[in-house]
Amino acid sequence: MTQYVFHITTHTAWSAGKKSGEYRADSLEQAGFIHCCKAAQILRVANNYYAGQQGLRILMLDPNELKAKMCWEPGSDKADELFPHIYGPVNLEAVVGVFDFESDPDGKFSLPAGLK
Repeated sequence: MTQYVFHITTHTAWSAGKKSGEYRADSLEQAGFIHCCKAAQILRVANNYYAGQQGLRILMLDPNELKAKMCWEPGSDKADELFPHIYGPVNLEAVVGVFDFESDPDGKFSLPAGLK
């Protein structure tokens, strides 16, 4: 059974990725990889790093379809917790779902219906 991984991005960045044929996050240039998370980590990541932001999307990725290398590595907050990092652009075939992801009036997030 596939364990999907998830990436939070903006509508603008996702649209640009679809247009170019591959998705590239700013972190790929800055840190050398694209930050992702497991389903159970989405809300904590969103509320810690994206609080109050609008116009976000969650990309659901199938690691088996990625052309770029993916590694499970410690996060910056918890050294004992692993996060998936993708070392290259995401080919569009690996994106198996896209979910609108908006914060509530208080700036907090809850999972979209399709991910609950």
